[in-house]
Amino acid sequence: MIPSLTVPALQAAYRSGALTPGRLIEQLLQRSGESGGHAIWISPPDAVRLRERARELERIGMQGLALYGVPFAIKDNIDLAGVPTTAGCPEFAYTPRESAAVVQRLLDAGAIAVGKTNLDQFATGLNGTRSPYGACRNAFDSAYVSGGSSSGSAVAVALGLASFSLGTDTAGSGRVPAAFNNLVGLKPSCGLLSTHGIVPACRSLDVPSIFALSATDAQRVFAVALGDDPRDPYSRPAEPHGFDFGSAASFRFGVPMARNLQFFGDADSEALFADAVQRLRGLGGEAVTVDLEPFFETARLLYEGPWVAERYQALRDFVDNHPKALLPVTLDIIGGAARWLAADAFAAQYRLRELQRVCSRTWEQVDCMLTPTAGTIFTIEQMLAEPVARNSDLGLYTNFMNLLDYAAVAVPAGLRDDGLPFGATLFAPAHQDLPLLRLAARWQRDRARPCGAREAFPAPPDPDVPSPVPSGWMRLVVVGAHLRGMPLNRELTDRGGRLEASTHTAPCYRLHALADGRRPALLRVATGGVSIACEVWELPVRSLGGLLAGVAEPLGLGSVLLADGTSAAGFICEAGGLEGARDITEFGGWRAWVAASAPS
Repeated sequence: MIPSLTVPALQAAYRSGALTPGRLIEQLLQRSGESGGHAIWISPPDAVRLRERARELERIGMQGLALYGVPFAIKDNIDLAGVPTTAGCPEFAYTPRESAAVVQRLLDAGAIAVGKTNLDQFATGLNGTRSPYGACRNAFDSAYVSGGSSSGSAVAVALGLASFSLGTDTAGSGRVPAAFNNLVGLKPSCGLLSTHGIVPACRSLDVPSIFALSATDAQRVFAVALGDDPRDPYSRPAEPHGFDFGSAASFRFGVPMARNLQFFGDADSEALFADAVQRLRGLGGEAVTVDLEPFFETARLLYEGPWVAERYQALRDFVDNHPKALLPVTLDIIGGAARWLAADAFAAQYRLRELQRVCSRTWEQVDCMLTPTAGTIFTIEQMLAEPVARNSDLGLYTNFMNLLDYAAVAVPAGLRDDGLPFGATLFAPAHQDLPLLRLAARWQRDRARPCGAREAFPAPPDPDVPSPVPSGWMRLVVVGAHLRGMPLNRELTDRGGRLEASTHTAPCYRLHALADGRRPALLRVATGGVSIACEVWELPVRSLGGLLAGVAEPLGLGSVLLADGTSAAGFICEAGGLEGARDITEFGGWRAWVAASAPS
């Protein structure tokens, strides 16, 4: 039997000898044969190719391969060498000689590419029904949509045919299918994962996405796939992510105003979202109400404005020469975009800039946002009856993300009374991918439940995985005028500093008031030391130079040992700088000394 397909469970089975890549492949081939009614695959698992890959991995061994023997599925607008890429259109098909950059990184880490998955044709749709290879069906109830456009990629993971999968996301294609199939869906910041070797939808907005059974698995895959690529003109290196609200004891999260929320008559989804808000509060979050109307106006630019012309540009020659090869709904969307003028595109760019400025003010109030991933789910019959209107409903909370350059993680948020999954989405500005994933991991650990539709038990506890990107923050210990409420505290808060803890140093310090009476001096001593009250702040590294420029002798930056045994940078004093200073150690801290010295 296959253990849980989460990465730690597979790797443990490989290390113990209970499983080999070859035995795993045989069981996956059997499972895939039993899942034919869901229209998951365009290029199904090839037994010959998979067995050859398994033998190759068994010869190499696990050493140094972060994803050794981990099976993954690939959306069929992403190249896999030697396997046709169709983008959901048989007449468009070609066979690439090399794999997409993101696929090759995963293969180089030992992963096994299982097959190529079904999608809404040319990644145009959020529902999974727009495919000549058949409507991809929901993993929980085949009468319902799977979500799209990365439909087969999500269902393959949900039904236990892969540990993770690659999709793409321009308007929600990596999040809506995650919500509808009880998965984690990572939509990375634009440009962090290469799009080289991916059939474009909106080239300036497209990102590869990751479906996984756990947030930590998604982070493992993200760490391997991450990397600047000179062959992708929209690629960019990852930047330090800043404040890690994902591991902080307290953080602020935005929730939409009541008038922004639409559930399309779905009372179950409405109740589950209310529960999600309470759940995030339980993890230390403070809810702040945010008006989403500027976000919704941004979203309307994507399909009601000239950005749809970018889809036409990506496929212009093919659409002009083979219009009958496209499904009618796809042709209406892509082919109709030729009417937009260059002047319209510039006008929309100007409006987008204005909306970006408005929406960016949200991040002065909150660290992340929480919304439904989709307000409801539709049957395939409902979707086919009104394909454009129902698809627009599914994109209400997703279409604005890439235009605004945000990172997002869709997380499972419970089951409706009819047994169908509901999902919520956490999002934040670009380069906050890792804090979002860490918060999603806490979310999953808070209520350990199975993910996908096949995992029989919740995944075992999974510790946070190493960060592939530095935070860009440092811890700073302050003992005097930079404490909360003290005259120099604004030097920290104005630089984006956040209080991590009020605590004490280790018992090896003496505290002095310098001769000017306005500054303390913390001195480490071999004997006679005590614990001194202090605060630990987190501060962006880029702001440290400006802070240090204002620190006058005899103070400087050094290492301060804390009561819990950890250490952090902090303001300390040289022993030779204490001339005229007064030893105030008996007060236990600067705040107590200031209070005692105040005029009565």
